[in-house]
Amino acid sequence: MDFRLSEEQEALRESVRDFAREVVAPAIAEHYEQHTFPYEIIRQMGKMGLFGLPFSEEHGGMGGDYFALCLALEELARVDSSVAITLEAAVSLGAMPIYRFGTDEQKAQWLPKLLSGEALAGFGLTEPGTGSDAAGTQTRAVLDGDEWVINGSKAFITNSGTDITALVTVTAVTGTKPDGSKELSTIIVPSGTPGFTVAPGYSKVGWNASDTHELTFDDCRVPSANLLGERGRGFAQFLRILDEGRIAIAALAVGLAQGCVDESIRYARERQAFGQPIGNYQAIQFKIADMEAKAHTARLAYYDAAARMLAGEPFKRQAAIAKLHASTIAVDNARDATQIHGGYGFMNEYPVARFWRDSKILEIGEGTSEVQRMIIARDLGM
Repeated sequence: MDFRLSEEQEALRESVRDFAREVVAPAIAEHYEQHTFPYEIIRQMGKMGLFGLPFSEEHGGMGGDYFALCLALEELARVDSSVAITLEAAVSLGAMPIYRFGTDEQKAQWLPKLLSGEALAGFGLTEPGTGSDAAGTQTRAVLDGDEWVINGSKAFITNSGTDITALVTVTAVTGTKPDGSKELSTIIVPSGTPGFTVAPGYSKVGWNASDTHELTFDDCRVPSANLLGERGRGFAQFLRILDEGRIAIAALAVGLAQGCVDESIRYARERQAFGQPIGNYQAIQFKIADMEAKAHTARLAYYDAAARMLAGEPFKRQAAIAKLHASTIAVDNARDATQIHGGYGFMNEYPVARFWRDSKILEIGEGTSEVQRMIIARDLGM
């Protein structure tokens, strides 16, 4: 098994790395502190083709694969996670459901704008009272003639309220199965639809330059043709989307963890204590060495999960392992990087303070660490 990157993959990684350092790094701190969405950065990412990376050229994509997206996410998160999660959610949660399950008409209508970065889409799964219990969806959609009438609410939905958000795909109960369980389906709700309300953005601990809202649907009507995929297959559809998304989140977490290593090395070389750089002290050297080892092993985990997915092999367990391990070490590295920086690590002018604030959500979003352990155990037959 060879995890060395091809020349094309290396070129992509270098291109995104340069963009992150030269464009994202100088601008993101102000957006982060002001809680503003970095539209100018997103526009440039669109021009680079990042939003179309894993999609076919037929639909306006770049003809790459999911691993290419992961490489881009890692390099962006190495500098900033708000920008990285905007890309991750826009692709794996926003455009991918339409690409995977949409009709030809739905693809033609939505994908060109989504894959160019001209528009964003959200994925309305989580609800205020469900969280990890995704099957406990309370939002309902009733077919009234040739329209779906949607009532309910969603929470913590990324990319759902920007000026360029075009739609949100919503999971809803659309009936009852013969065994008495809920029939779940997925429906496309365009932005601006009457009855669809986007609440003000959350006040968050981290990811402050990303867009996150609660959504409400009050007799919101959309055409019956907005059903995404087969009626009653919504649960299976979003499980597939989440399995893939966990690999992407793992890549993002690895980027944050590696960014902590980068900043710690830089600071350890510059910071003087007791007459010499603190990087000369073995206590600091060992801490940074452990951080690098953690980032490296987590990277191999998501490389493996992505390789299995692209080969058409089962990858659910590997994706859960990658997400669990990468998010754990991201939190570890953020804590250790802050400790290495001492008091300066608590100051927002230093990137590690942002990394520290951004790391914890990685153990929660797109499946908590506890959910990942459940998935792994079940796949082991327990």
